[in-house]
Order: sequence, then C-alpha cells, then structure tokens
Amino acid sequence: MGDPGVVPRSMTPQQASTLRIPLSCLTRIPELKENPFRQRISEVFTRCQNPGQQSRPDVSNEGICFEEFLEMMSVFSEQAPRDLKVFYAFKIYDFDEDGVLGSSDLERTCRQLVEGGLNGDEVATVCRKVLEESDIDGDGVLSYLEFEHVVTRASDFMATFHIRI
Repeated sequence: MGDPGVVPRSMTPQQASTLRIPLSCLTRIPELKENPFRQRISEVFTRCQNPGQQSRPDVSNEGICFEEFLEMMSVFSEQAPRDLKVFYAFKIYDFDEDGVLGSSDLERTCRQLVEGGLNGDEVATVCRKVLEESDIDGDGVLSYLEFEHVVTRASDFMATFHIRI
C-alpha cells in the first residue's frame, strides 16, 4: 500500500487493534487509484466515518483499520458472492445514504463515471433513461431490490466489481 513506515514495527495489542492507516495510503492501491469511486469506496468501508455508526473514544476516526481493509478486500475478491457485491455496490452509489438511489445519486454516479465526458443535459438524459428502464414501481427512485434486479442481469458485474490481489 505504499509506505510501510505508517505501521510501527512493534506495538501493544491495544495499539494494533486501534491502528488506522491514512486513506491516502488506501487510494494508492493500483485498482483504486484510477477508480472514479475511490473516495466513496473509502467512505463506505470506513465505518467510523459513516453516519449512524457509533465511534469509540479510544479509536481515531481517521483512516481505515485492518478489519475494515479486510472487509473491503473480501467484498472485492473474485470469490465474494454476488449478493454481497450487489449490497456494497448499492451502498457505494447511495451517496446521500437514504436507502434509495434517487436522481442526485444517479447524476453523481454518472458524472463520476464519465469524468466530464457529458454535459448536464446528457447526464440528465442518461439518469432519466436509467429510471425509465429500472424503476419498476414508478416511484422515481431505485430501491435496493430494483437495483439488484438490474445488476443481476448485467453479465459483466462480477468481472468488474473486484480487485485482484
């Protein structure tokens, strides 16, 4: 992950259990470095930075701990089950963390994917088409079940939602 100097050579069990590696080290992983969602992936897998998570006073909220890193690598492994990958993909795209993929989530996802390759009208058109084709109940947002339905039909999802280790 880059700089082995961020991890002390010796530490107590307490220090080891609370050690957090800076997110800047995490984003140096080659597969994440070029990923347009690298920041969001870091946020999703770093529980201490997520709303609703209880932070412990003895643990720094900065960076990622070993257990969180293992969880992330497990989800992105080629052997991870499809339903686990779908669950985390949904969390990554649910930027406002309201439990649905609304217009703002879809627009942000689209903008990050194309990185300036589409203008505002084109992004809005893409998002409208996604909702037209995927919003089964017509409520204007994608629920987890609707997202899962779409993703399970995508033949390349399992091949692209992974990190080789």
